[in-house]
Formats: sequence, C-alpha cells, structure tokens
Amino acid sequence: MNIGIFVNTPAQVHFYKNIATGLQENGHKVFFIARDYRETLSVLNGMRIPYFVYSKPTESKIGKIIGLPSDIFKAYVYLKNHRTDITLGFGGPEAYTAFLLQKPAIAFQDSEPHINLSFSIQFTLFMPFVNTIITPDIFLDDLGKKHLKVKSFKEMAYLHPSYFKPDKNIFNLLGISEDEEYIIIRFNALDAVHDAKIGGFSIEEKRKLIRELEKYAKVFISAEQNVPEDLEKYVLKIPKHKIHDCLSFAKLVVADTQTMVTEAGILGTPAIRCNSFVGKNDMANFTELEKKYELIFNYRNANDAIQKAIELVQDPDTNKKWENKKKILFNENINLTAFMIWFIEHFPKSYIEMKENPKIQNKFR
Repeated sequence: MNIGIFVNTPAQVHFYKNIATGLQENGHKVFFIARDYRETLSVLNGMRIPYFVYSKPTESKIGKIIGLPSDIFKAYVYLKNHRTDITLGFGGPEAYTAFLLQKPAIAFQDSEPHINLSFSIQFTLFMPFVNTIITPDIFLDDLGKKHLKVKSFKEMAYLHPSYFKPDKNIFNLLGISEDEEYIIIRFNALDAVHDAKIGGFSIEEKRKLIRELEKYAKVFISAEQNVPEDLEKYVLKIPKHKIHDCLSFAKLVVADTQTMVTEAGILGTPAIRCNSFVGKNDMANFTELEKKYELIFNYRNANDAIQKAIELVQDPDTNKKWENKKKILFNENINLTAFMIWFIEHFPKSYIEMKENPKIQNKFR
C-alpha cells in the first residue's frame, strides 16, 4: 500500500513515526504530509523523516480556516501523484483529502469534543469524511458508529519500552553529569484549537516556580514561545526530537501544557500540570493518570502546583515509586503501535473484527 500520514504537531510526528517504520518494514510506502507549525518540521528533520509541506498556517484562526481549502488541494495533488491508497491523521485534513482521493481515512484522536466549542465544531465537520476514528477506551465522548476504543494512551505509541530506549547521552547535551538531578519546566503557547481559552502560569508565577525549584535541582525551561530575558539562561538547548530522553531522566516535570505532562507520567517521571483546563471539562486521560495510576497531578491554582513540586523534588524515593507505577500502567494497556500497524494493514477487515469483538486488541498486550 501507499500510505499518506498527516502530521500537524510534534506530538503527531512522534505518534506515527514507529507506526510508519513498522509499515515500511512490512513492504508499504509511507509519505509524511506536514504542517509547518512551530517545532513540527524540526522534529521531522531531527529524525531524518522525509516530508511534504502542505500547510503553513497564519497565527489567526480565521486565516487558518480561509487557507484550509488551498492546503487540502496541495495535499490532494501530492498524494494523488503518489497513488495513495489510504490516509492517516488526527482528524481533519486527512479526512478531507481522502474524500477527494476517494480513498479511506483513519484518524486517531485523544482530545475530546466536549472540551470546547471550537474543537466540537471541528469534529462535526470532519466526521462525515473519515472512515473510522480510534480513541483511548477512557474517551468520554461517544463519536457514533465509526468510533473504536482501544486500551491505551496516545503517548504509548512512541514511549512503549518496545520502541523507546532513553539515551543517556542527553546528559552531555544538557551539560551536566549523570548523577546531577534536574527539573523540566514546560511553558506552552496554548494556541491549538483544543487549547482555546486555556490559561497557564503567569509570568510572576513562572519566576516563583523556577526560584523555588532551583534550590533543589538544576532547572531547564522548554518553551513554545519566547521567554522573558531574565529566564533565557534556563532555556533548554537540545535537538527537539530528544525531548523524551530529557523527560525520562528528569527528577520532575512541571507544565502548563497538556501532552508533555502525559508523556512524563507514562515515562515514569513525576509530573504536575497546572492550567485553567483542570477540573472543568477536563479530558479523561489526565484524570486516569492521576486517579488510577497516580503518575501525575493536576492543579488549577499555581501556588498549589508549586507547593506540590517542592514536596516531590525533596523526596529521595520519588523516582523509584514512579517506576513501579509505570510498570503497572504498561501491564494493563496494549502496545498501541503494534495494534495500529495491524489495523491499517488489514483495513477494512480489521474494523469489522474490532466492531464484532473489541477484545481482539488484547493480543497486543
């Protein structure tokens, strides 16, 4: 098969990279269709993944909407020339392009429509054009007859021990010794559709967080936007695709973003998430990782988050406790990459089999 994979964010690149490799090893041709959005191309370049840029959206949401037809047409022409048999993505461009190609589209998604009106509208628009949408089984919203649920988290597609082995060379890139503890603080731009009206740390709260934590460990900032001049010395200077190695060995991760907190928790690194999303129309993956697996903490109040961070960084046994929790997490969930490769290769038969017997996915535990 010839397979087109749409990636619009760095997290989507990570999600599909091992799936693409597995498909290629099985004899299929894979074409990455990328949006020039923040760090996405840097991650692709760092992994040496060839790609075609179909979109370079403006900062304004209106501009993104106006530019969508042109973006879809560019993707359509490219994939038609490559005789694409099926498209993959996270809901949206791959579905519209597949409709023009008259080919099937498979979407994976873990952000839920109920979180805000803009995202709900986005789902409503693309659902008629996608053949199936796969989500974690803890997904709260019912997306209808096309919806399939799997026992896994999105981040397990690239952080499963079968695929991800943390590289200790990250300490050299960080400029510290292997026995030196460090903390990653993530400040997000919070400008994606699913981040609408979500607030994170204020600038003074960011300064307080760093001031308190650097008493106990080296602090690095990972940011999607420019930081104030007085905080520039903390900015993480590593290749973008090495961030998961960095998260894996960290003592603690604190963020006002979404994905990186989930990634840290799945890697067995204590993680704290603080933004106005928490506790209001929140997504099930965050509550599951907090309530069931006790891997992350969610706060709306910055001072509460800072106090918890201070508590965790002072506990010498924190990382050992989290490693045990991580083992439980992976024992209870499937190998998502292996499942997706099987599902794509055998589609549409695999869709019928999943509908008739969802437990078939257990063979990927």
